[in-house]
Amino acid sequence: MSAADRTLQSSYAHQIPIPYSDNPIYEGMTNALGGDFREFSSLSCPPRCCELSFIVVQGSVGLIQRFGKYYRAVDPGLYYINPFTESLTAIDIKVQVEDIPRQVVMTKDNVTVTIDSVLYWKVVDPYAAAFLVANVRGALVERTQTTLRQVIGARTLQECVENREVLAHQIQDIIEVPAKEMGADVTAMLLKDLQFSAELQDSLSAAAKQQRIGESKIIAAKAEVQAAKLMREAADILNHPAAMQIRYLETLAGMAKSGNTKGSWWNNGCQPFTRLTKSSECFVNSHLHAPRNSQCDRVQGN
Repeated sequence: MSAADRTLQSSYAHQIPIPYSDNPIYEGMTNALGGDFREFSSLSCPPRCCELSFIVVQGSVGLIQRFGKYYRAVDPGLYYINPFTESLTAIDIKVQVEDIPRQVVMTKDNVTVTIDSVLYWKVVDPYAAAFLVANVRGALVERTQTTLRQVIGARTLQECVENREVLAHQIQDIIEVPAKEMGADVTAMLLKDLQFSAELQDSLSAAAKQQRIGESKIIAAKAEVQAAKLMREAADILNHPAAMQIRYLETLAGMAKSGNTKGSWWNNGCQPFTRLTKSSECFVNSHLHAPRNSQCDRVQGN
């Protein structure tokens, strides 16, 4: 399809046979008189001044009636009609955006919410929209409001907040059936906003805050368990006699670097000034990730 074809609207033009009239003589005379008047007016004044021609604009469909009976549909363009017997009605077939009046709805869990919604629709059957329904727009709005209350009333507040698009599609599917009977097609249904009372907003905020606090406590508890495991492993390592000797030597080195020359010394059953044994050296090397040699293996084996 070319770009020019995409800009053209679908054709609704057609004509039905004119039914038999109960007053053929009167209708024939009136039709002939209107035709003569149209010919005379076209010579004496512009057609638009005498309302003998009508322009059907792009995005509309013209429905022509003769003696009050529909018999013809025309596409956009300029048309001449009989001013005594015919009338033309233009039907807009563009997509209409209808704001649904704000309404207060109670959910399944007895929570009152205020809902703002919008409906997108268009006429697909000009005859049905013009002659079968008095007010297509008003009928669609009323049907949408009723369906919205039914669907929202069967859901909890949490479901309405989380599944807003699903609810909108469900409402659209429900109102599409009666809309087609009225000559319209529902293209989209949107829930723009869900508003709660101030007390309910505070309650929801408090619940969300408590949930976040609970999650943070769970994370902190897992971290404490992991830290406890690491501390236990560290305690097992430091409880080794060689580790105690190293800590003792580090303490002495720190005291020697300080400016305080006075101090009390005690042995506490250890021999810190003796040379480290082979088993101690192997312990230090193994916990400092040094490669273990066969000599250390023999010492630990002994």
